[in-house]
Amino acid sequence: MKRLRWLFPLFLLALAASACQSYRIADLLTRSGNALFKDDFSDPASGWARAVSSSGALDYFGGGFRIWVNMANYDLWSTPGLNFRDVRIETDVYTIGGPLENRFGLLCRYLDALNYYFFVISSDGYYGIGKMSGGVRSLLGQAMLAYTPAITQGVALNHLRADCIGKTLTLYVNGLPVGMVQDADFAEGDVGLLAGTFGHPGADAVFDNFVVIKP
Repeated sequence: MKRLRWLFPLFLLALAASACQSYRIADLLTRSGNALFKDDFSDPASGWARAVSSSGALDYFGGGFRIWVNMANYDLWSTPGLNFRDVRIETDVYTIGGPLENRFGLLCRYLDALNYYFFVISSDGYYGIGKMSGGVRSLLGQAMLAYTPAITQGVALNHLRADCIGKTLTLYVNGLPVGMVQDADFAEGDVGLLAGTFGHPGADAVFDNFVVIKP
């Protein structure tokens, strides 16, 4: 039976890279289908925001980038300090611990802690596309997170892809399209990685093979 659940409003901790770089020239010179930016996280100096506190940790870890969330109903994310318009973002994410009721995914057109788009999945099989606008979080095109069999559940590897092209936002999981919505609030911004919790702390994921492609 299909099950839905609410995506509760959360108090978020914004962690951004200190330097914001413009990739506009690279965008103009890059052909469609080629990478605008990529990172396998083998270099701890590649620019992603890193932090450790009582609420969790963001750091390079074993050739990937780990986000561990140690508070209930909380998100942590990291961005590399870039700026793009239309992008196709892909990454591998390994869930390595914590409750199955979690969320992890990608950000695009990140302007600041109060304004960005997000694409998330959970380890128990649910997904959502949404935005934070003026500090108000909402899902787009759905009232609750929705179930999809495309997600490999449990402590597992999933491949995520988020397309932000014009006003169309599309989420793919393991090569399969699971959601598409339209929204025109944000035209450009940073990209990023996110992990979060619902009622129980401990969400723990490692991201790898991050790439931003010109669509």
